[in-house]
Amino acid sequence: MRASLLFSGILASLLLHSQTLLAQQPVADGVEMADRLRADGKIWVVVAVIAAVFVGIVVYLVRLDMRLGKLEKDIHTHSTQEQDVRLR
Repeated sequence: MRASLLFSGILASLLLHSQTLLAQQPVADGVEMADRLRADGKIWVVVAVIAAVFVGIVVYLVRLDMRLGKLEKDIHTHSTQEQDVRLR
């Protein structure tokens, strides 16, 4: 039982160390996919798609903020009107 625990600990240690060593290998010619996209002129398609997604997220957040602001204003107005009615 103790030997299997020791063996599994050593194995886990070797796996963790091998992952860090393999992750740090240098790339010889750069990133092949990016070079190919730049050569074909398709990198601008990627940039346009990323920009469109970003703009869509920003528009969604702005509209959501406007709706929340309107709801907060309505709640504030409603609670103020209730207080005015109670004071009368």
